[in-house]
Amino acid sequence: MIVSENKHSRQVVSSQPEIHPRLVSILDTHLACEWQGPMHRASTLAFRALERIIADAGRTAAAGLVLDSGCGTGESTRLMARAFPDCLVIGVDKSQARLARTGATSFPYCEGNAIWLRADLATFWRLAQQAGWRLQHHFLLYPNPWPKPGQLRRRWHAHPVFPDLLRLGGRLELRCNWDIYAAEFALAANRLLGTSVKPRPLAESVITSPFERKYRASGHPLYSVSVTCEAGAV
Repeated sequence: MIVSENKHSRQVVSSQPEIHPRLVSILDTHLACEWQGPMHRASTLAFRALERIIADAGRTAAAGLVLDSGCGTGESTRLMARAFPDCLVIGVDKSQARLARTGATSFPYCEGNAIWLRADLATFWRLAQQAGWRLQHHFLLYPNPWPKPGQLRRRWHAHPVFPDLLRLGGRLELRCNWDIYAAEFALAANRLLGTSVKPRPLAESVITSPFERKYRASGHPLYSVSVTCEAGAV
């Protein structure tokens, strides 16, 4: 478990001592059978509205896109927009309450080269992949680790949408504060992409988030998994 909004945060606690023994078989199943789960309707409508904004801005989904998946309060998206001024930076989160802290009251919300959208990520990633998006950068900053062994399938790397996530391409970076989650994510990416990345200690970065600052202040070890997702590799 993680204590979430307190000034001091406890480290992830789990009875799972190592990479989950069922992860590889789950990955192979997801790779063999394309996920046919239903799309979230509100998220589909939000994605179509986003497509119109991108078209009106004269941008294409083929290049110059940075995605901040699970952007929370949107602070990290603003920092990415500054770090990638020539790109369109899109922050996506499912929580209206968290997104409201961007200062917006409705979404999609545009600010300079940043756009925030309220959507379910599993639906958003599939729609983006179907639309032919190829990202320049993709950030997954501190997703819920779901640390109980029985929650494995709720972790993004064991979710049936994971192949679609990788097919979006670009430089994908996961950050987390649980070594097992980082190790599992690296294993999953390597198995589907044919790469050999490993988790690394996270260095200081100009792109950060409230969770990252809180975890650093609480003395957590932080990890990064960064991998280039080549088009057609999955």
